[in-house]
Amino acid sequence: MSVLSTSTSKFRSDIRRIFQDPVLAIGLIIVVLFILIAIIYPLAAMLGVAFSTEGAEKLQRFLAQAVYRNIILNTLILGAVVGVLGTALGFLFAFVQVKVNVPFKRFIHIMALVPVISPPFALATAVLILFGRNGMISKSIFGVRADIHGLGGLSFVLMLSLFTVSYLNLRGMMESLDPALDEAAVNLGASRWRVFRTVTLPMLLPGILGSFLLLFVEAIADLGNPLVLGGDFEVLATRIYVSVVGLYDTTAAAVFSIVLLLPSLIVFLVQRYWVSRASVVSVSGKPSGTPYLITNSWVRWLLFGLVMFFCLLIILIYATIIVGAFTRVIGVNNSFTLGNFEFVLTGYGSKAMVDTTLFSVIATPIAGLLGMIIAFIVVRTVFPGRNVLDFATMLGIAVPGTIVGIGFLLAFNTPTQIALPFFTGADGQPFYFTLIPKLTGGRALFGGALAIVLVYIVRSVPAALRSGVSALSQIDPSIEEASVSLGADNAQTFRKITLPLIRPAFLSGLIYAFARSMTTISAIVFLTTPQTRIMTQQILNETENGRYGNAFAYCVILIGIVLVAIGSMYFIVGAAFGANRPTQGGAQ
Repeated sequence: MSVLSTSTSKFRSDIRRIFQDPVLAIGLIIVVLFILIAIIYPLAAMLGVAFSTEGAEKLQRFLAQAVYRNIILNTLILGAVVGVLGTALGFLFAFVQVKVNVPFKRFIHIMALVPVISPPFALATAVLILFGRNGMISKSIFGVRADIHGLGGLSFVLMLSLFTVSYLNLRGMMESLDPALDEAAVNLGASRWRVFRTVTLPMLLPGILGSFLLLFVEAIADLGNPLVLGGDFEVLATRIYVSVVGLYDTTAAAVFSIVLLLPSLIVFLVQRYWVSRASVVSVSGKPSGTPYLITNSWVRWLLFGLVMFFCLLIILIYATIIVGAFTRVIGVNNSFTLGNFEFVLTGYGSKAMVDTTLFSVIATPIAGLLGMIIAFIVVRTVFPGRNVLDFATMLGIAVPGTIVGIGFLLAFNTPTQIALPFFTGADGQPFYFTLIPKLTGGRALFGGALAIVLVYIVRSVPAALRSGVSALSQIDPSIEEASVSLGADNAQTFRKITLPLIRPAFLSGLIYAFARSMTTISAIVFLTTPQTRIMTQQILNETENGRYGNAFAYCVILIGIVLVAIGSMYFIVGAAFGANRPTQGGAQ
């Protein structure tokens, strides 16, 4: 009993300490409300429908049919294959970048980042034109009518689309390894291959497994690529899409979402466990010794050749997208035209550009700031619920986008109202207060725009959070404590000290939020209304109707918008936090 009372007393004192600072208290309240309304409530709505009487009956019926069991198996196989291939390709790029003495490393790095700024199914469309049955390379050059629909084509496209995640993760881990460990192993007589196999790989194992799990979740949640290249190879994401768009059966969609959610959450929990063990690869203090670069001619040129092959393949795919945007029918009628851009820049196309960019511009700073605030609360405050905040926020990326969209559709398709006590109308009926307005569907608040912006924020905050936590963990708290002791409150300290110090993390969170908002499809495909148009949905519509030139024109404009926005964010954040930036070495 004494232990319980002590822990309760400590909890109350921690909460009281937070609420003694009004700014910190307001930030905590905003974060909690955001998590409850935008993450927990939609998930609870989806779970409620899935586990209703009708949902339970459908789940039992689905699991009893072989066709649905095959769909589940297809989803898991696709996730596993893409996880292995994408992690291997990311490891190859990272290893060549950090450990191999080769030229053009800046070029290799840029090529590894290119897939991040384009719609996920743009690659699928270009690959279909290049290597499909009537492909410009497969049929026109090699005379082969290849069928790339199904598991093989999907795995290849998703590998190229997602390997950047693995590359960035493993590159950072490789750069943090202490070269002295390699030197010690070599001095003890180990060969370079033995050092790689017994020292380097075991230390990178948590990062390798973490990358595999992240790619697994991204692959099983992807919707655009299976719609373009799936063929007869159906996965859960496309079945959810068909249930809503084709059959108007939201209960079945919720049931399939539960089936998809289970492996996603298991993988997410396992990945968090391995990340928490990632300290086995870190070193205390500054890495010592000189990094060893592989100079063996056979090894380095073989690895360099493999990397350059994939770099040239990426260039070929994106060149196809650009050329296709200025071609009447690429591969059939290659005459130059601006008609595709005329189509995009008029009518629905121009509205889609404006809506998508506007929604992304609104969501990006909110997601970036929310991520930094949650990171500050998680790292710099002490109260029992901070790990719960971290976990709940990360559900925004752990839960597949399709499920997030279904949750919003079910949660906000009708307004949530509460009766006002002691207030009645002339007819004796109580007045109602709209607690949560209608955000999706017909006659939604702002034409469904608010729901789309919220989804953008939900999907982007986790990346900003992780960047912020990583940056804050490397900053000595005594710097902020000194600011407070000199009379600044927490709001001033956060704005003038903390944010400038974590500027790179803040900037990366903003860039990720904008790029992801502009290119996402699975999370918002169910939320668009006639009043709102989204570029990725327009690209998908044009692709499904075989109008590849229009789809490529959309892609080129979207990529251009993202690149301009990234450049602008570098300038704005640099101007805001670049001057008089505090340092960790002491006061300026």
